[in-house]
Amino acid sequence: MSYALSTRAHIPQPPHSAGMPYKGLRAAIDPNQIPSPIDTIEADREQWEDQQYMTLPGKHPPLSTTDFVAIDQGNTSPRYVRMSTWNVPSTSRLASDCEIPIAAVIQPFADQDPREEPIPLVETGSFGPPRCARCRAYVNPWCQWVASGSRWKCNLCGNETEVAPEYYCNLDANLLRLDYLQRPELSKGTVDFAVPEEYWAPNPPPHIRPLYYSVVPPSTTGLRKPQPMDYVFVFDVSQEAVRSGFLKVACATLLEALFGDDESIPPCFPPPSRIAVLAFDRTLQFYNLSSEVVGQPPMLVVPDIEDVFLPSTAGLFVNPAESKDAIVDLLTTLPIRHEHTLETEAALGSALAASLAALAGRGGQVVTFAATLPTIGVGALQPLVDESTLYGTEKERTLFMPREETWRDIGEQCAAEGVGVSMFLGMSRPIDVGSIGVVPTMTGGDIFFHPKFDAFRDAIVLSSQLKRLISRTTAYSCSMRIRTSNGLRVANQYGNFYESPAADLEFGTMDADKAICVSFEHTRMLDDRQYAFIQAAMLYTTVSGERRVRVFNVALRVVTLAGNVFQYADMDATVSYLVRDAISKMSSQKISQIHDMLTEKCALVLYAYRKFCAASAAPTQLILPEAFRTLPLYILCMMKTKPLKGRNVTADVRNYYAHKIMAMGARNIMYHLYPRMLAVHDLNDVIALPDENGKIDMPSLMRDSHLFMESHGVYIIDNEDLVVMWIGGATSPQVLKDLLDVDDIMQIDPHILYLPHLPTRLSTQVRNVLAQRFAQRGYIPRFMLARQNLDAAEIEFSDMLVEDQNNAAMSYLDYLCLVHKQIHTALTTGASLSSGHGGFRSMPW
Repeated sequence: MSYALSTRAHIPQPPHSAGMPYKGLRAAIDPNQIPSPIDTIEADREQWEDQQYMTLPGKHPPLSTTDFVAIDQGNTSPRYVRMSTWNVPSTSRLASDCEIPIAAVIQPFADQDPREEPIPLVETGSFGPPRCARCRAYVNPWCQWVASGSRWKCNLCGNETEVAPEYYCNLDANLLRLDYLQRPELSKGTVDFAVPEEYWAPNPPPHIRPLYYSVVPPSTTGLRKPQPMDYVFVFDVSQEAVRSGFLKVACATLLEALFGDDESIPPCFPPPSRIAVLAFDRTLQFYNLSSEVVGQPPMLVVPDIEDVFLPSTAGLFVNPAESKDAIVDLLTTLPIRHEHTLETEAALGSALAASLAALAGRGGQVVTFAATLPTIGVGALQPLVDESTLYGTEKERTLFMPREETWRDIGEQCAAEGVGVSMFLGMSRPIDVGSIGVVPTMTGGDIFFHPKFDAFRDAIVLSSQLKRLISRTTAYSCSMRIRTSNGLRVANQYGNFYESPAADLEFGTMDADKAICVSFEHTRMLDDRQYAFIQAAMLYTTVSGERRVRVFNVALRVVTLAGNVFQYADMDATVSYLVRDAISKMSSQKISQIHDMLTEKCALVLYAYRKFCAASAAPTQLILPEAFRTLPLYILCMMKTKPLKGRNVTADVRNYYAHKIMAMGARNIMYHLYPRMLAVHDLNDVIALPDENGKIDMPSLMRDSHLFMESHGVYIIDNEDLVVMWIGGATSPQVLKDLLDVDDIMQIDPHILYLPHLPTRLSTQVRNVLAQRFAQRGYIPRFMLARQNLDAAEIEFSDMLVEDQNNAAMSYLDYLCLVHKQIHTALTTGASLSSGHGGFRSMPW
């Protein structure tokens, strides 16, 4: 029997964090009848399963949650740039009436579908890519050729630019260049240009407050020759890191990533790159890893952690293949050497300053393993006071900003030097992610969060994360600029980067998992007979040391009617913008105010559709636009995320998830807000198994609510960060035997880290589903098992059932009633929905 239709043995809501009851009369609505995101996701997946998406304007693109194949016809694929509406309002008044933000989610290095053509690389020689003489936009398929091909007219600003003699070509009868199909930059929406010396990364000017001193001062003028990316691996060797096993696991994981093992795991480290190793506690410890050194690598100790300096560069950076013996020796003995350490303090800020000193003048990536709050050295922090007393007060926002400005300085100087910083945190006590996390946030790095680190439980996940960090597409010394056609301008930019005084976005590193969000506003009326254009350009250095610029071009239709704006609205991009906008306000507004703002935004969008596109419907009807049928649910999910949740979340956890969500692409955000849930016991005999062509069809998902679950069921829920398998108390012994090789629920080990490899059909199906998700995201999330009414992990599972009443917020049904009530009141009384005088916040619901 299907889980959607069954009415027997439904479970009560499992234990969960407290929700918020609905105040007032609840409308009698059948939960089965309210809009479900699963219906939309599954329908879109079926639509694009066997057809390709052509990128020219005028069609709905596939959802970000669909595995689609895009054919680049001069507009960039929505994989790289996804708009909140593919029809731009012609005026600011129309944009304001519709209440849909004009925003783009840009993921420059997103992983491609293997069936797609790779992004073409255009060699431009010493003269560089052709650019507009006025606005500096890059030549693209949407510019026009005039004067017999001797000039080109910029599609962004309208200026005409002379064509260089070596780039000239005659035009055909349609005023297209005869060679446009041979030149990817004139026919493709996304291209890479190989660029000459003038595009090399500049050396940053001297800083007022330098973080380190160098024997040989780095150059502060001129340009840097691109080189392969170097890595500095930084290990906390204090008592906390050693005692928990964090240091040992980190060293073993790095060894595996560098050299693989003798059996099944290949190395994933880029061959031309070099590495340096730095350890720190109350001192900084550098190692000479030169292949000429015999025996243990010599150690150079810097005891002065306030005035950091680089003691020597000899043997500091080495190629792993050439110095394998020295690296293996060091990483094997490092945990043993500090086994009986009594040092309880660790100068993380000083270690980052030393890493910056090592990479100054060339850029690269710093990967830090830290387990102790940095109470000494550069950026020293005092332990946090009881944060629970601050929630709900004006001081609440101080939890979400650095307590010591030095950490901003570190992030700014790293970004300026083209250095990205990623942190693996394995602490047992609060480590102040709000302060130290600013460095990864400003440099385009990652935070990997392992509180109460357990070597047995967390080693698999940490290993997977490090391999993903090293092996994914990564660039360094990155700079991005977004240009728009006349009539639009960039309003706000959200993501993990440093915004330079020139308004360029600077990233120490940028990788396949990172995206930014940009909102736009009108400067004048747009002509609905022409397209509006957006061009994003990312200047970067590859891991192998090549300087390139990746250009994305988007042409958008301009419309004059609200109905047309809503018709081509994009839920995924709109949700990605709204959640980033909400998180960006954590350091300036109370969380309760952010919740009110989100509800207001939801009601305004739906009210605008009602007012301008469905005015004839009765006020008692809840009318939802097709594109935003489940917008209320996603807004509710935002309030239930860890950063914006109403209560019982530590500041470290909030800041970690805020950092993570601000960098997520659209697909990851949609799956994180509304986790994927699967009824394992209900799989048919052929799903998730390869057919005669080797193709595997994935099973349909189900809604995230206990109302659709049964006590004899087994369910897997996955929010990209955590996978929980829930096993009902009445699950059949045969299902347990097929899945876990036991036939009694009491025999199940609740601490297993992965599913056993069994020859049964059900085990193969479930492992195929999890393997496909692993292939999509490139890393293994944490795995937990929860038996009904037996295991603590059931609370985590239940809190991921976002349609239920939990996480200090309402159920989906109640929230839909609340939003409908606000719209109904506005329609019948004429009250304003926006905040301020007469707004809904002052109305008595």
